[in-house]
Amino acid sequence: MTMDVMTRPRLGRGLEALLGESSRTSHSAAPLTVPIERITRNPYQPRKQFDEEQLQALSESIRTHGVLQPLLVREHGEGYQLVAGERRLRAAEAAGLREVPVHIVRLDDQQLFEAALVENLHRSDLNPLEKAQSFKDYLERFGLTQEQLAARLSLDRTTISNLLGLLHLPAEVQEAVRLGQISLGHAKALKGIPDPQRQISLCKEVIMKNLSVHALELLIRQQRSEGVTSTPAGEGRAATTAAEKTPHVQAIEDELRQHLAVKVEIRVKAKDKGQIVLAFNSNDDFERLIEVLRR
Repeated sequence: MTMDVMTRPRLGRGLEALLGESSRTSHSAAPLTVPIERITRNPYQPRKQFDEEQLQALSESIRTHGVLQPLLVREHGEGYQLVAGERRLRAAEAAGLREVPVHIVRLDDQQLFEAALVENLHRSDLNPLEKAQSFKDYLERFGLTQEQLAARLSLDRTTISNLLGLLHLPAEVQEAVRLGQISLGHAKALKGIPDPQRQISLCKEVIMKNLSVHALELLIRQQRSEGVTSTPAGEGRAATTAAEKTPHVQAIEDELRQHLAVKVEIRVKAKDKGQIVLAFNSNDDFERLIEVLRR
């Protein structure tokens, strides 16, 4: 069963749209029962990690009620290859089952890959990096454009592009996304920074200070306005070339530092322009500083 990519059905309605006539024919018949040992995994499965607690709960349910929804497989060699239902297959194995019910469908390799994408695409627990890597592998294997993949999956092209862009971030930032320490929104903001060291530095700042996406975007804009474009080795933030401080400005810095009991920096940008930066090292420090400024 092969089709030209532009005439294949869109996948917006899920696996049924992809499987088409093969699915309707198979599902109209009673499921077959096959040994688990004859079923090999889908090599295009985008999900690399499975929630153990969820699998355990599903396994307990299967031990009590059996596999209520048959797996989808295709014939492969002398056995079968999984099309959809890896969580059910893993849970059935954990429950000690030796056989599972299946429906057999006819798919080529490209459709098998698409089936794996469709089954997992809209699940909230699928990591953005796993989605991105699957999109990249699919595009490279089958020679499609982002526009064609977006049309196949009924997604906006920018969704595909934004996810693929994650793979260009430094490994440390990618790992933060993978672990859920920063969100996809944070990663998207960091992608706009050309310097990898600054991306890493800002990523760490987001994690340490629990910054929102909006706060990160403001910080990036602020640094750009200050002329910060890179992060030198050993420094958390690069300093912009500023006008030389006069003795009068330095004296005001010292006076504010003594009065507020925090580090104070006056950044002189140009004539009659600049910033006063107040540093704090803890939430208590911050609250005390606010109280002083409100007096």
